[in-house]
Amino acid sequence: MSASKKTAWAVATAVLLPLVIAAPAAHADEGKDAKDKQPKPPANMSAVGGAALGRPGTQVQLGAGAPVLPKELSARSWIVADAESGQVLASHNAHWRLAPASTLKMLFADTVLPKLPKTQNHLVTNQDLAGMGSGSSLVGIKEKQTYSVHDLWLGVFLRSGNDAVHVLSAMNGGVPQTVKDMNARAAELQALDTYVVSPDGYDAPRQVSSAYDLTLIARSGMQNADFREYAATPRAAFPGEQKPGKKRETFEIQNTNRLLTGDLGVAPYQGIAGVKNGNTTHAGSTFTGVAERNGKVLLVTVMNPSSKEQHAVYKETARLLDWGFAAAGKVTPVGELVPPTSARTDAGTGTGTGTGSGASAGTGSGESDGGAEPAPGKNAPDGSAASAASEEKSGGVGIALSVAGGALLLLAGAVFLVNRRWPLAGSGSRRRRSQAPLDPDVNP
Repeated sequence: MSASKKTAWAVATAVLLPLVIAAPAAHADEGKDAKDKQPKPPANMSAVGGAALGRPGTQVQLGAGAPVLPKELSARSWIVADAESGQVLASHNAHWRLAPASTLKMLFADTVLPKLPKTQNHLVTNQDLAGMGSGSSLVGIKEKQTYSVHDLWLGVFLRSGNDAVHVLSAMNGGVPQTVKDMNARAAELQALDTYVVSPDGYDAPRQVSSAYDLTLIARSGMQNADFREYAATPRAAFPGEQKPGKKRETFEIQNTNRLLTGDLGVAPYQGIAGVKNGNTTHAGSTFTGVAERNGKVLLVTVMNPSSKEQHAVYKETARLLDWGFAAAGKVTPVGELVPPTSARTDAGTGTGTGTGSGASAGTGSGESDGGAEPAPGKNAPDGSAASAASEEKSGGVGIALSVAGGALLLLAGAVFLVNRRWPLAGSGSRRRRSQAPLDPDVNP
C-alpha cells in the first residue's frame, strides 16, 4: 500500500471508528422515557392569581384526609378550581403559554355571543367562509344559505365548526375586528397569557393561552345563560340546504365533548355541563370542563397530555374532577381565579357588580377537535334546532342539562353572583384594565 493510501486509510479509520463505537449509545437513547423528550415549562411564568401558580411543576397543599393527586396525569398543564369561590385547589404549570386549539372558541363565544340576537338571520356569502385553515373542523355551512345566530352557535359549540366561527365573525365586523375584540376581552378578564391570532383557535404563529386563562374564560362564559345552554347541548338538528319548492331538511350534529356525550368509548361524566374541547397538530388535545356534584361546581382545564392512552384529555380531566370533589375542603388553595377588571368588590358587603356575560395564517396543521367524527349530513327528523337542543335527558347528559338549567344558575345571579366571592381589589397580581395581553415574542 502506498504512503498516500495508508494516510487516507488512517484518516478514514480515525473518523469512522468513533462513530461505530458510539452507535450502541445512540440506540440506547431510543429507550428513554417519553417524558424526557417533552418540552420544559418556563422557569418564570405569570403570577396572576398567586405566586405559586407562576412556579413550574405541580402545586398542591394537602390537608388532613385529602386524597393524593391521581398518578395517571401526563398533561403539560392543568388546573382544578372551584367555579364559585374561585379558589384554585391544585395546578400544574398553570400559566404555561401553550397553543389552545378550539378551547379558544370559549373566548370567541364570551366576546361575541352577547352582541348578536339569537333570532337574527344571516345569508352566508363566499367571503364569509374565506380564510379557514386546511383541515378545519366544519359543521357544514353552505354559501347562499340562511342561518339563524342560534343555529350558528350550535355549530360552534357542538361541532366546533370553524365555518360557523367565520360567519359569526363576519357578522361582528370581520375576522380582524373579532380578533381585536377577543384580545380586549382577554385583557378585561385578566387572561394575560392569552394572545389571539385566529378566532377559531386554528394553529397560528404566536397564538397562545394557558390552563389558568382558559379556566378564567370558561368561568366568565358560564355567567351567560345561552353560553351554558349551548355548552351543555349533546346533539341538535342543524339546517341543511334549502332547495326550491321543498321543505328545508336538517341533519343531526353531536357535541364533540366526549365527557358530555359518552361517545367512542369515553364514559359520560356525571354532572358534566360543558364546556369545550380542542385538538390540533401543534396544540395536541385540550379541554376545559365544568361539573357539579352535591352543590359543588368545579372547573378543570387540561392541555396537551403526552400519554398514549386513548382519549387521554378526557380521562385525565375526569380523574382531576374526581380528585377535586373528594379534596374540596381538605386542601389549602394554591391561588385564585381573579375577577374581571370591571368587577368592583365592596369589602363591607361582599357584593359587587360586573360585566354580565361576559384570522389566521395557519401553520398547515389540521384541526379535528378530538379525533375522527362522522361527517355532517345525516338526516334527522324535521324540527328546529331549538327543540332538538333539549331532547336528550337521560344519564350523564340529562344531569348535564339539568345542571346547566339549575345548579349552574348559581354562577349567573343577577349580574355576577360569583362576584360576591371575588378576591378584594388591590391584589398585587391585578393589572390595569387598559393593559392588553402581551404579544409573545416567540412561539411556545
